[in-house]
Amino acid sequence: MELLYTIAITLATLAVLVAVHEYGHFWVARRCGVKVLRFSIGFGKSLWTWRDRQGTEYSVAAIPLGGYVKMLDEREGEVDPAEVHQAFNRKPVLQRIAVVAAGPLANFALAIVAFWCLFMAGESGFAPVIGEVKPGSVADVAGLEAGQEIIAVDGRETPTWQAVNFQLLDRIGDSGPIAFAVKYPDSDVIYESEAIVSEWLADQEQPDLFGGLGLTMYTPDILPEVGEITPDSPAERAGLQSGDVVLSADGIAMPLWQDWVEYVRARPQQAIELSLRRGDGTVETTITPERILDEDGEAFGRVGVAVVMPEMPPELVRSFSRGPLEALAAGAQRTADLTVFTLNSIKKMLQGLISPKNLSGPITIAKVATASAKSGLESYISFLALLSVSLGVLNLLPIPVLDGGHLLYYTVELLAGRPVPEKIQVLGYQLGLFLVLSIMALALYNDFARL
Repeated sequence: MELLYTIAITLATLAVLVAVHEYGHFWVARRCGVKVLRFSIGFGKSLWTWRDRQGTEYSVAAIPLGGYVKMLDEREGEVDPAEVHQAFNRKPVLQRIAVVAAGPLANFALAIVAFWCLFMAGESGFAPVIGEVKPGSVADVAGLEAGQEIIAVDGRETPTWQAVNFQLLDRIGDSGPIAFAVKYPDSDVIYESEAIVSEWLADQEQPDLFGGLGLTMYTPDILPEVGEITPDSPAERAGLQSGDVVLSADGIAMPLWQDWVEYVRARPQQAIELSLRRGDGTVETTITPERILDEDGEAFGRVGVAVVMPEMPPELVRSFSRGPLEALAAGAQRTADLTVFTLNSIKKMLQGLISPKNLSGPITIAKVATASAKSGLESYISFLALLSVSLGVLNLLPIPVLDGGHLLYYTVELLAGRPVPEKIQVLGYQLGLFLVLSIMALALYNDFARL
């Protein structure tokens, strides 16, 4: 059932993104007088078809990894003389540019609408108050202190953890100063400082942004209270129940959840004598952590329990409400920020400042889509918007076989007054196909390496 759920969520996500992208091409093509022969979601054998009054065939195909809009074009076969005026290749170059650009622009529009819905529903987050600063770290040298609230990073306001995280993400691989503006609670005095970095976190596959600066964000103390228990795990076999609080392990007090986690991780396949508080009483049991290997082949222990997270103090919870126009402007700004971030990430990856291991393929997309859907509608819509922006940006890259490659050819034609020679176009398509397939192969390799 879990596999079927993952497949269903992944197919639904891809179907939405592809349908919106291809509808952008379709809608503008119709407005430019181009005859559309087929609108297909997926490739290969058609599972369902329908034809409208204008002769366009709509299809859902067997391989759901993309889609296409097929337009009347003299380069792809003979065209009835009576319909030549409806052929794509006969349209002015500006109209062809509009048709090609409409797909990626539709993806950006989807992201704006998704963010608009989220912002209209209300947005909340936690105030970015510093919990601890590691002595001698980048943050310590910059003069950041526990208890300060980070109100801006590189001049951009950061009212929540998420905002700080996004700003720091954009600095991965950079060298030079990261500017912070901070203040103390109940004070309006703003202190500005800089943290100097050099190719910051460039070599990390899964960068720890706050850890890379040497600081942690404030959270209330997390007590060792058992939440969800993984079925058929050491915790279930030992009789642990949701709501149990770990008092001690082998007679050693466990005041915080992190104490318990570290104790378990250091003892794979070693029996641990537990003392638990359950309701008003105490329960004794023995648990043996299972042995797990990390990415470096190092063994650690795991018992299969999640923690009950404490609630944040009300004064550290930030809530934002926006009207329709303000939410629309915020949605457009968030989409623009993500677009710039994606382009910067691609640039840094080409420069070797971001590990190519961060490139993800369909397996990772499936896992993240499923996890976000389980986290709730808000999380899923946010992921859908992020994926839509990524699809829009990638399709605009000037690589033949992608929309950006066609736009490159048509722009040259617009400036030069004549089409790019066919031999050069064919060579470009061959190189572009090789490049796209190579990127896909790398993304799939990274996906399997993470399994």
